Amino acid sequence: MLQSRRLDMMTISGDLTLVNSCIVAMLLFMNIHKAGAISINYQDALSKSILFYEGQRSGKLPSDQRVTWRRDSGLADGRLASVDLTGGYYDAGDNVKFGLPMAFTVTMLSWAAIEYGNQMEQAGELQNMQDAIRWGTDYLLKTAAGPTELWTQVGDGQSDHRCWERPEEMDTPRTLYQVNISSPGTEIAAETAAALAAASIVFNATNATYSAQLLQTSVSLFKFADRYRVSYDRACPFYCSFSGYSDELLWGAAWLHKATNNDSYLLYTIHNSSNSYTINEFSWDNKFAGVQVLLSKIYFSGVSALDQYKRQAEWFMCANYPGSSQTSVSRTPGGLLFIRGVNNAQYVTGASFLLAVYSDYLNNSQQSSIQCGAINVTADELYSFAKSQVDYLLGDNPLQMSYMVGFGDKYPQQVHHRGASIPSMLIHPQKVGCGDGYTYWYGRNSSNPNVHVGALVGGPDHNDNFRDVRNNYDQLEPTTYMNAPLCGLLARIGSGK
Repeated sequence: MLQSRRLDMMTISGDLTLVNSCIVAMLLFMNIHKAGAISINYQDALSKSILFYEGQRSGKLPSDQRVTWRRDSGLADGRLASVDLTGGYYDAGDNVKFGLPMAFTVTMLSWAAIEYGNQMEQAGELQNMQDAIRWGTDYLLKTAAGPTELWTQVGDGQSDHRCWERPEEMDTPRTLYQVNISSPGTEIAAETAAALAAASIVFNATNATYSAQLLQTSVSLFKFADRYRVSYDRACPFYCSFSGYSDELLWGAAWLHKATNNDSYLLYTIHNSSNSYTINEFSWDNKFAGVQVLLSKIYFSGVSALDQYKRQAEWFMCANYPGSSQTSVSRTPGGLLFIRGVNNAQYVTGASFLLAVYSDYLNNSQQSSIQCGAINVTADELYSFAKSQVDYLLGDNPLQMSYMVGFGDKYPQQVHHRGASIPSMLIHPQKVGCGDGYTYWYGRNSSNPNVHVGALVGGPDHNDNFRDVRNNYDQLEPTTYMNAPLCGLLARIGSGK
């Protein structure tokens, strides 16, 4: 009897092993992976993170627009100066088009496509990613009015923020702002140059003519930025640069070298390396860490003169990696990197993208690890930590909620976003005026009528707490530049390679 029971248990165990193997194979096929106590479908998250950009579009929407609660908007943008400035993106939950964060968004979407385009293609999302990039670059080309003129903003931030209106019927001033010889802005000119150079790489194989146009405009804007060195903070009403213009100039030169293979741009970064310094964050304002990681790849190819950038890139890795004596970034009790309470997720996705990219650079070089104080950190460990940050944002956290709208079973309902919080004009065609929006929709304690699928919100506070109330913009406002690095991370993680 005992012998028979042992045989039965062995059979059951064998069957369970077979069943478990099949389940694992099925999950891998579906691109679903376990993260802590939850399952995360990274391919679904990737699709939604790219779809988010269609909900941020300004201008005449195309016939294949998938976010159908949005309609045409800003069709008269630029008319005050007899120019066409339609298109582009609203950066967040408002209805203004800010040039600096928009250009950074395009740069990061392009970098994501450059690094992980093959993975995006395997997931069936490369075309959607290219469409998202081109919606931005088509607009940025319009903003480059000449070799020394760049339109930098459409809309008045002050009046816009006093109104809660759908973009389709906004009636606040569409004020135009520009940098030029008499009022330069090095940061935004150099960032736009970086965006166009990076995008030119994305389109080089599929549309050489368009790629060349992007690159030509990029070269012109970089000359303007470098020749007239004046900080943009003198000419900008919003999204001013607090880190100075050295990072944008190095960033623009690095991308132009990558796009042209012209050594003059590489020499520019070498000759100006003293302007680069160590930093523990990466954002639309401060790109030093991005420059350092980007140039590290060239260092690994044999350009030893870039050693300083490589060392600074590794300082950034150690500053963000837990357990290192060089760690200078705090984490929430649940393990999320925490820099600031306002839109903190932007620093999380930015740092995680650089960690993942650098881990790939290490694995493709003869150096497989870095030294962080007393500990040695392998490339795989850097990647695993980056992945843990993404997993947290997608639901593997103390609250067991996803901070990406429309992803998972539990996600933010009252996103701080004008268009999402007021019924679509298809359902509610009656005008919602400036004050009406605040009176009837902004303060309404109910879920948004439009689910802004794929929007990553600012996320929890330093104690993992989160308050899902629409006026809590620090935690609930999505931005284009928070999602951009996440697109690349999800393509990398979802592919498993």
